Amino acid sequence: MITAGPTREYIDPVRFLTNESSGRMGFALAAAAAELGCEVTLIAGPVALATPRGVERVDVVSAREMLDATRRAFARADALIMAAAVADFRPTRRLAGKWRAKDRGGKRVRLEGTRNPDSVASVARRRGRRVAIGFALETADGERRARKKLERKGLDYIVLNDESALNARTTTVTVLDARGGMRRIRNQTKERVARELVELLLAARRTP
Repeated sequence: MITAGPTREYIDPVRFLTNESSGRMGFALAAAAAELGCEVTLIAGPVALATPRGVERVDVVSAREMLDATRRAFARADALIMAAAVADFRPTRRLAGKWRAKDRGGKRVRLEGTRNPDSVASVARRRGRRVAIGFALETADGERRARKKLERKGLDYIVLNDESALNARTTTVTVLDARGGMRRIRNQTKERVARELVELLLAARRTP
């Protein structure tokens, strides 16, 4: 089971909070897993990408929708890759009509936010002996932050990258594991990185 893409958190019917994730990494992972003989369920946020051949796709929009779909799919899955860039916060109140703050005068507005559930940690806690891989995009002090996220969320592996990966076709990643190991995959296409990550997952499943 793989998650991919961004989520959207609507402020009103036409505006939303989101991020720059293209979904390409998650879709490449789904394609690689299917090519290697896996049955794949892909939980996809709002992206303009074709479904990889042989993959079951479930489309969602918000972080809470992604969490619900992930929980349902993971109940019948034996491995998990969380590559989606899920919004940490959502507007506390979604307006029914268009937000017309400019009509009220003044140069500043305030948007109140509520923290979304931690989808990675929530699902990974229930994995038992199933392998779980997460992603971390960091802009500073990346290795330390990713290592802490790996431990906090109870993952087997975490894939660290930075903002240069957003909307790019090639990427460099650092793969950290729960045993303290580290490996780098440098300047490869996302398809090549995806293949190596899926092979890593399959090897981890075979290891007692």
